[in-house]
Amino acid sequence: MKKTAMLAAALLATAAVSSVQAQSVRIGLRAGANYSNLAGNIKNEDTYNNKVGFMGGVMLNVPIIADGFLSLQPEVLYSQKGFENKPTEYTSILGTQKREGSVNYNYIDVPVLLKVKAAGLVFEAGPQYSYLLNANNQTKTTTTPTIGNPTVSEAENKTDVNGLNRNELGYLAGVGYEAENGLSLNLRYTGAFSDFVKSDNSTYFNGDLKNARHSAFQLSLGYLIPSK
Repeated sequence: MKKTAMLAAALLATAAVSSVQAQSVRIGLRAGANYSNLAGNIKNEDTYNNKVGFMGGVMLNVPIIADGFLSLQPEVLYSQKGFENKPTEYTSILGTQKREGSVNYNYIDVPVLLKVKAAGLVFEAGPQYSYLLNANNQTKTTTTPTIGNPTVSEAENKTDVNGLNRNELGYLAGVGYEAENGLSLNLRYTGAFSDFVKSDNSTYFNGDLKNARHSAFQLSLGYLIPSK
């Protein structure tokens, strides 16, 4: 009886392994660029420009249907987001101000995508969790008061993230083309559901970004390593 049970268990295990092999789980790499800016209710919105940053990491493709038409693809990506300060003057309680320089936010993004592949065309979408690793604020502000001489100040605590939400939930959707050898080109859009500045932080960029969310277009190359 025990031998029969052990044989049955062995057969089930063999079948399970064979099934996994048949499903052709594949690992891969991705690298490309973010074209990022901010979304939401932003004050002095014209002073914030798009910014280009790097994105790249690893991915795992798990077929749901054996022919690869439908699969699940989680990824772990290093992603640079942020914005450029457009050198445009705006009015504040201190007088006329102008900001210059860029702000970079470095994230680990973990999208979990449902992927449809038909004749090489790829459609993908799913939720994304992001964690803020660090920030680098290189902003210089020139203030011209109504009376007196202009003053120039640089951002203090350039890498301080205490006033920012480090955890973020969002989404990702995109299209692309994937060749039979696993090489792909993808165009994606990713956005956040929540503001990245804490609700009680009214001093970050003079409160301009209190209701701001990250937003980015991504263009990347991917490569899924063929399974054995």
